[in-house]
Amino acid sequence: MTDQHGTIDSHPLDTETYPPSAEFAAQASLNDSSVYWRAAEDPENYWAQEARKLQWSRPFTETLDWSNPPFAKWFADGTLNVAANCLDRHLAAGLGDRVAIHFEGEPGDTRTITYAELTHEVKRAANMLTSLGVKQGDRVAIYMPMIPEAIVSMLAVARLGAIHSVVFGGFSAESLRARIDDAQAELVITADGGNRKGRVSALKPTVDDALALQNGTELSVKRVLVVQRTGNDISMQEGRDLWWHEEITSYDGEHTAQAFPAENPLFILYTSGTTGRPKGILHTSGGYLTQASSTHRNVFDLKPETDVYWCTADIGWITGHSYVVYGPLANGATQVVYEGTPETPDWGRWWQIIEKYGVTILYTAPTAIRACMKVGRQVPEQHDLSSIRVLGSVGEPINPEAWRWYRDVIGAGTAPIVDTWWQTETGAMMISPLPGLTTLKPGSAQVPLPGISIAVVDDEGNAVDRGQGGLLVVQRPWPSMVRTIWGDPDRFVETYWEKFGDQYFAGDGARLDEDGDIWLLGRVDDVMNVSGHRLSTTEIESALVGHHAVAEAAVVGASDETTGQAVVAFVILKSQQHLLTPEEAEQELRGHVAQAIGAIARPRQVFVVNELPKTRSGKIMRRLLRDAAEGREIGDTTTLADTAVMQTISLRMRSDQGAK
Repeated sequence: MTDQHGTIDSHPLDTETYPPSAEFAAQASLNDSSVYWRAAEDPENYWAQEARKLQWSRPFTETLDWSNPPFAKWFADGTLNVAANCLDRHLAAGLGDRVAIHFEGEPGDTRTITYAELTHEVKRAANMLTSLGVKQGDRVAIYMPMIPEAIVSMLAVARLGAIHSVVFGGFSAESLRARIDDAQAELVITADGGNRKGRVSALKPTVDDALALQNGTELSVKRVLVVQRTGNDISMQEGRDLWWHEEITSYDGEHTAQAFPAENPLFILYTSGTTGRPKGILHTSGGYLTQASSTHRNVFDLKPETDVYWCTADIGWITGHSYVVYGPLANGATQVVYEGTPETPDWGRWWQIIEKYGVTILYTAPTAIRACMKVGRQVPEQHDLSSIRVLGSVGEPINPEAWRWYRDVIGAGTAPIVDTWWQTETGAMMISPLPGLTTLKPGSAQVPLPGISIAVVDDEGNAVDRGQGGLLVVQRPWPSMVRTIWGDPDRFVETYWEKFGDQYFAGDGARLDEDGDIWLLGRVDDVMNVSGHRLSTTEIESALVGHHAVAEAAVVGASDETTGQAVVAFVILKSQQHLLTPEEAEQELRGHVAQAIGAIARPRQVFVVNELPKTRSGKIMRRLLRDAAEGREIGDTTTLADTAVMQTISLRMRSDQGAK
């Protein structure tokens, strides 16, 4: 377990494999493995072919310009309109009556919106935004719940060649202000509120707070458009605030989409968890839409005529941009959009929605899967989920136990799972199985997608051997890659390219197994150094969740006088299990990890908790757990879904340590 080359210590896992069934492979759109070597032989030609599946006003003649790395240009001399590719061309193809969106509001209200209706609404909204002065290159901030108007807003901004900056509706006024300020947005589109966990989450008051004068500094915002969703009491500032439903009545559905260059900026998306000035990831049009639509089509084996697709992500995150808005709509898919949370009014809500609409493809996060596991399989088993044919996982590595539960309970033991790795910065999926081709391994993202070149390297940039861990790099430019950090190209180079020159450093650890498949080990800053051994938090979390009594786990490295860092684990026990009491859990689980990985990974402490600190997107805030484990004052908790969680954990830790 030495670490001579700066690689991450990794431990072989016994994994079973799941080849695609003969029936699935026979009907799969991609079932010829030659797609990999053809794309590897000439990746630019592969991406050019994928790009030509879009509608170009002026066809491109140059695929990739990499003359000024790391600033790539894809299809730069071509022109297109992103919104027209998601809407107008489907109408021209006679698909206007196809359902684009089955909307399900948390209170139970529903809307079915066809492609013709969605196009009409986007055209009206584009006319309304034009009248408010929005034009190519302008920035528009969008702070919305998961309602159709949020998608209409994004597409209307894109239609005008303007740039949207969507801010997740759970962010605070300070976070919203920082993002508006950095992008210099002149228009904010919001709603009075959204429905969340049976309550109204007020949005417009947060916008008011964000726009209030601070230190005499006024923001760039001139107008605020407000969608009426929940009817909560809000104030409207005369001359600045406008009701969406009142304004849009003045505009018809006639609007001709103008073509813009492929490198015209499409959106800025600020990465969460930043300190100091927010980091605005800039994506452009042609390359981004090419890879978002291509991966959506291929990874999910999409059959747009018959599939009902559902990605549970919020549009405030990159998954919502690429796999709720642009990918599915560019492909003419029918999809479900749900406003609320999986447990409202009860934990059967998701499964009831799948049964109601006949969802065939479900794409969600491991955090959500583990939450459903914790409640128990008896809840989904009350619903007919037989329509499901493909399952997807996104957001973090999925532990094998959750993978198997997802396949067995939600996928009836037959649906392939596509475990996807990608980032806000990559714009679209980079590593994933192809369900008609890949022999699946629970917990592994497996292989780079066709046209993508990825390696696992040591600290010096040398490729590691099979069976070894290291750092994940992307070796060649890809169409949907981040173009820069908004307003800060030096920071872009320093953050992603300085370490390995012309290779993109993802900031994630990974290991290659003996077959060459990739296993993600989480962020490199989630790697602990215990007695000189670099251990992955993700691998230890997987071992913990592999125990029959554990529903969820989070692991952090805490300072230790003897070992440099020590492993501290926080676990949630399954509600149905009665074999292990919280008092017995520490010893049992410490031994379990030592047996699964090795004595070096044995946690110093295991704390049984009722909840973990999570953002509203479901990401575990390990930074806060690290603060608690090291006895520090708990940092900012404003982005947590439940701010009381850390207080409870801190009290529990103090009481445990006091008892000892």
